[in-house]
Amino acid sequence: MSTSPSPDPAHDAAAPAARVTVTTWYLEQTEPREPGPARRPAPGAEVRIERAAVPSPEFSRFLYTAVGQDVAWTDRLPWDLARWRAHLERPGVETWVVYERGTPGGFVELTAQDAGVVEISYFGLLPAFRGRGLGGLLLAEGTARAWDLAGRWPDREPTRRVWVHTCSQDGEHALENYRRRGFRLYDTRVEEEPYAVQPGPWPGA
Repeated sequence: MSTSPSPDPAHDAAAPAARVTVTTWYLEQTEPREPGPARRPAPGAEVRIERAAVPSPEFSRFLYTAVGQDVAWTDRLPWDLARWRAHLERPGVETWVVYERGTPGGFVELTAQDAGVVEISYFGLLPAFRGRGLGGLLLAEGTARAWDLAGRWPDREPTRRVWVHTCSQDGEHALENYRRRGFRLYDTRVEEEPYAVQPGPWPGA
């Protein structure tokens, strides 16, 4: 048996493109649900969840890259300032941020769609804030805000359905977190996808 290391397709231009098997789970709520009990932050923790009501491409890109640095979030990395701004200024797009002692620790992005549908398009915590009881609180709050989103956007239809998808490249507790918050699994897909190099917290990290 050879003991030579296998070539790394991320660094060997001659190697064939690597692919990985990814399982994607689709979940929904078709009526507001009382979320299951969430783990509470440590006693005395100064935690708040607040909407970032001013569209800020710089802030949203920071949240996206900081949360997604190790869970294969790469689709928005090519977006320029104009595309970020256009997305954030769409009616019915909201970003809700969890803060601990004034420091942003994660976010939920909501995207209103047609016919009273709201997608939880992104949800997650920065690595240093995971496993401390913030994820359940943030998801429960984000889901509640998806259900009352039309109250902040008068031209939107009342919410009739909230949906989200998560995959095997997300955090190991992501699927269970959605289920605990009252989401029902309605579809599962398994696909081969191109291997995506984890971007890290900043270029070259």
